[in-house]
Amino acid sequence: MTDIAYCGPPPGAAELIGRWNFDPWLLLAFVAASIAWRLSARGRSLADTRAFTGAMIVLAIAFISPLCAATAALFSARVVHHVLLVAVAAPLLALAGVCGGKGSASNPVALPLVIAIGIFYAWHAPPLYAAALEAPAVYWLMQASLLASAAWFWACVFRPATPPATALLAILATAASMGLLGALLTFAPQPLYVAHLVAPYAFGLTPLDDQRLAGLIMWVPALVPYLVLAGLATRRWACSASRADAGARL
Repeated sequence: MTDIAYCGPPPGAAELIGRWNFDPWLLLAFVAASIAWRLSARGRSLADTRAFTGAMIVLAIAFISPLCAATAALFSARVVHHVLLVAVAAPLLALAGVCGGKGSASNPVALPLVIAIGIFYAWHAPPLYAAALEAPAVYWLMQASLLASAAWFWACVFRPATPPATALLAILATAASMGLLGALLTFAPQPLYVAHLVAPYAFGLTPLDDQRLAGLIMWVPALVPYLVLAGLATRRWACSASRADAGARL
C-alpha cells in the first residue's frame, strides 16, 4: 500500500476524529491569503467578502479538518475533497473576484471548460492519482491545478458578458462530466487505486465498495452544487437584466 505523501498514513476509524492537520506552512498560507485579501478589500462589496470567507472555510475543511486524513484511507473521502475544491471553493473564489474571467471572444467559457474537465479527469486516472500520493510536490500540483482551473471556469461563467444560455450549458456540461466519471467508477469491476486497497477495511468497506461509494458521490450528491450554482447564475443574470431595463427607462 502507498503511503499518502501529505495527509499522512491512513488512519483507523477510531483515530480519525483526532487527525487534524496543523501543518505550520499550510496555516501560514491561510493567514497570508487572508491578509492579502484584507489589504485588497478596499472597494470590494460585502458579498465579495462573504464569498471569500466561505471559500476559506471550505478550504479549511478540505485541508485542516480530519477530512484530509480520511482521504488517505478512503477514495470516497478523496472524492468529497475534490468536489469541495471544484464545486464549492472554486465558485466562491470566482464570486469573490479573486481570479479573472477571460475567455475567447467567440466562446468565453469553452477553453476553461475543456481545461477544467481535462484536469479533473487526468488526476483521477490511476497512474497520475498514484503519483500525486507519492510526492508532496505532485500532490500540491494536483490540488492547485484542480482549484485554479475550476476557479477560472467559474469566473468565466459568472462574467456579465457571458451569454446566460452559454453559461448554463457550460454548467450542465461540467455536471454531466462529473456524473459520467462517477458512473464509470461505480460500475468498474475491480478497484483501480492502489493507495486504497487496504485502508477501507478499517472502515467496514472493501476497496470496491469504497470506489463505488466514491462514484455514487460524484454521480448524485456532487451534482447538487452545480444545480445551486446554475440557479444562482440565473438569478444574477435576471437581476442584471432587470437593472439594465430599469436604467433604459430612465
